Amino acid sequence: MTAEQRRNLHAFRGYVSKILDPTYILSYMTPWFRDDVVQHIQAEKNNKGPMEAASLFLQVLLELQEEGWFRGFLDALHQAGYSGLCEAIESWDFQKIEKLEEYRLLLKRLQPEFKTTINPKDILPEISGCLISQECEEIIQISSNKGLMAGAEKMIECLLRSDKENWPKTLKLALEKEESKFSELWMVEKGAENVQMKDLEDDEMKTLDIQIVYKEEPENQNLSQNPCPSSEVPPAYSPLKPRNFQLELALPAQKGKNTIICAPTGCGKTFVALLICEHHLKQFPQGRKGKVVFFAVQLPLYEQQKSAFSEYFERLGYKVSGISGEIADSVSVEQIVENNDIIILTPQILVNSLKDGTIPSLSIFTLMIFDECHNTNKNHPYNMIMFNYLDQKLGGSSDSLPQVVGLTASVGVGDAKNEAEATEYICRLCASLDTSVLTTVRDNLEELEEVFYKPQKFFRKVESRTTDKFKCVISQLMAETEALAKSIFEELGTVTLENLSRIQNRNFGTQKYEQWIIAVQKACMVFQMPDKDEESRICKALFLYTSHLRKYNDALIISEDARMKDALNYLKNFFSNVRAAGFDAIEQDLTQRFEEKLVELEDISVDPSNENPKLKDLCFILQEEYHLNRETRTILFVKTRALVDALKKWIEENPKLSFLKPCILTGRGRTNQTMGMTLPAQKCALDAFRTNRDSKILIATSVADEGIDIAQCNLVILYEYVGNVIKMIQTRGRGRARGSKCFLLTSNADVIEKEQLNICKEKMMNDSISSLQRWNEAVFKEKIHQIQVQEKLIRDNQGKVKPVVDKNNKKLLCGKCKTFACYTADIRVVEECHFTVVRDAFRERFVTKSHRKPKKFGNFEKKSKIFCARKDCLHDWGIHMTYKTFEIPVIKIESFVVEDVATGAQTLYSKWKDFNFEKIPFDAAEMSAGAQDLNLQAMNGLE
Repeated sequence: MTAEQRRNLHAFRGYVSKILDPTYILSYMTPWFRDDVVQHIQAEKNNKGPMEAASLFLQVLLELQEEGWFRGFLDALHQAGYSGLCEAIESWDFQKIEKLEEYRLLLKRLQPEFKTTINPKDILPEISGCLISQECEEIIQISSNKGLMAGAEKMIECLLRSDKENWPKTLKLALEKEESKFSELWMVEKGAENVQMKDLEDDEMKTLDIQIVYKEEPENQNLSQNPCPSSEVPPAYSPLKPRNFQLELALPAQKGKNTIICAPTGCGKTFVALLICEHHLKQFPQGRKGKVVFFAVQLPLYEQQKSAFSEYFERLGYKVSGISGEIADSVSVEQIVENNDIIILTPQILVNSLKDGTIPSLSIFTLMIFDECHNTNKNHPYNMIMFNYLDQKLGGSSDSLPQVVGLTASVGVGDAKNEAEATEYICRLCASLDTSVLTTVRDNLEELEEVFYKPQKFFRKVESRTTDKFKCVISQLMAETEALAKSIFEELGTVTLENLSRIQNRNFGTQKYEQWIIAVQKACMVFQMPDKDEESRICKALFLYTSHLRKYNDALIISEDARMKDALNYLKNFFSNVRAAGFDAIEQDLTQRFEEKLVELEDISVDPSNENPKLKDLCFILQEEYHLNRETRTILFVKTRALVDALKKWIEENPKLSFLKPCILTGRGRTNQTMGMTLPAQKCALDAFRTNRDSKILIATSVADEGIDIAQCNLVILYEYVGNVIKMIQTRGRGRARGSKCFLLTSNADVIEKEQLNICKEKMMNDSISSLQRWNEAVFKEKIHQIQVQEKLIRDNQGKVKPVVDKNNKKLLCGKCKTFACYTADIRVVEECHFTVVRDAFRERFVTKSHRKPKKFGNFEKKSKIFCARKDCLHDWGIHMTYKTFEIPVIKIESFVVEDVATGAQTLYSKWKDFNFEKIPFDAAEMSAGAQDLNLQAMNGLE
């Protein structure tokens, strides 16, 4: 496909998305679309309809780099029956399709009469040539299952998407043949404008109301001064007119200064970034070009910003593209950076590209914009990028460096206890980003306050349960399990359970107990004895006891904040999984102990007198707020994914609250309790909450508090949820509507005290910023320079001390049963991040089970899970995958204990990077030679 064809398809994507239902052609696109992409597009249609699914389809299509996809797309259209659309794309002439627009508008206006007067089964044979064959089947099926009116509604939907230029006349002939009264209204010859319409009822008029929403991102017209018409037909594009406070925020950066822009969530910082970017690109003289890179820390935020920049700049003739970790393996970073004017990146992409030399230097960029720039500290990818920048700056390089702009709602103050310490903290952030200007709104505060509404904050201290029978029973089970673990130590007589960890004053159902049991479990995993069989037995028993104690503790934490029923379901699910795994004598005993208490726990969990007081208060707040305003939109922030799921079920099962129809949003990583949401699932959840007015509440973890654009909310509830001052400002900023409220609901007085301390720190931060803005710029620059020199000196000295690679051979033992797995000499590193074992003997030491979520990424295809082969263990060791043409196991170091062959000393590692053994790269020739040796052995055996 040529660049021109790609540009044309992008330019005409509005026409395509109005017509194409991509699910009808996905089966023809399998050579180019991965299975997870196909599922995402299908989910998009199911959740939001074919137009949104088509937009997603085109987005994925336009990012393809493989040869032949454009021809494949045209062939797919032809095969599915989209002859009109195929013809329009081949000629890049959409006039025939555009002429159908007046008939679409007419049919929409006549929709009520069509549904009540037309039998779709009668006219379908006459108009089937104007529809896709699958659409005809769906109309018949819906008419049979849901009734003729539903079938007629489906027929309207299909006709509105028809690409056949003769469908209006064909429909007219079909209506006349059936002598339908509707044919009198369907006046094709005179066009839509001349049709005499009935007076619209009041209910229909409501759809014409202008709706004004308050959101953060640039595409939302309220943040410019443009009117925002409500219409399904996209209006003609007109440039957004910035507000005065946005011009004020942009001005220092437009003058070429390195700047941190600190402004409230919801005031359009991304729009400010667009203004800066546009000004920057236009300032270059003929023959020179600027190149901008915009960084977004989270994938949903990356998708959001990429969409905003594409929409804004492609109309101006600039090329915009993006790369995230999701697609990095399948695209050329070098080509995308070279061929585009604006590149949206997740920052680790650039860190990796600088490290491997794909991007030789930051000097290829002329402007770098860091969204959520307060993250520029410690080992964050933002800081890794700026280390490279500062090394170049302080190293005396003659190459030019890009301008730097940071965006944030709060620069934070760290652990500062007074204004002087807060000022020092902010100076260090400025030094990290090489900025000597802190920009806030000062001259146009009144205008800012018209857009940004700071919600009222309320603190609700709620009492915990006075008696907790559920906790009593679980605590008894935990005490019994601890006693069983102690009995093993009594056998040994050398160490006790208590002195395995320094953590004291631990109570069941607390984070401190969680920390204690993790420390104990790690200590037990490296416990050693002269008798290795006895060591295996004891370590495995202690592993099981500590694992069960962790789960019981998790359940108590869930019960504290949600229902006892949710905590009990969590435990029932855990014991169900235990039965499906090794299920040895210890597990059978522990399971029996739990099941003996199960009936009692069931009775306790359904007893109304045991209702959680915190849930009662949460219910009261929600009922009160929705009584005052039925259109209230709420974000409910909670600490954990388990609590997200529990509160969603509670709302759905509560007759007083079920009308809220909750959506959920959680992070992507995996925890010991749950799997995270995939990126497509996150996007669907956000889009559903933005567009579905029936869903009135979003339950979210911390993934929603930073940067992601969420629909206008006037109620924010922090449910046992508190962080630092940055988190406080960001979560509060989710409530942007006029008259919005923010509740902190907790049973812990320390939580309220911490939030009140955050309020004090916010004032300290604002005072420090004001103080720094009064500094002489030359003095500020010198202060920044001193910090940079000092930090580089520390960094350079740390870099000289490199960890010594241990070349001695080590054993890897199963972390649960201590069975020998492999030697480090047999481990190979695949593409610098995956670790496999090359000796065939290793394959006899594990068993496989099909992976619940097989997936292809780059050169890899994830197929199955691998587990310790001991039937009474089955500890999770990693995954089995195809790498190019090789079938390889990929192991995770946290599943093993590392034993020194010479000394017998045992060590645990949570990450491969912490294990400094000799890492040998994977060699395809070595694998091929090994396979040939096996074949020769087999042949010799036959002889």
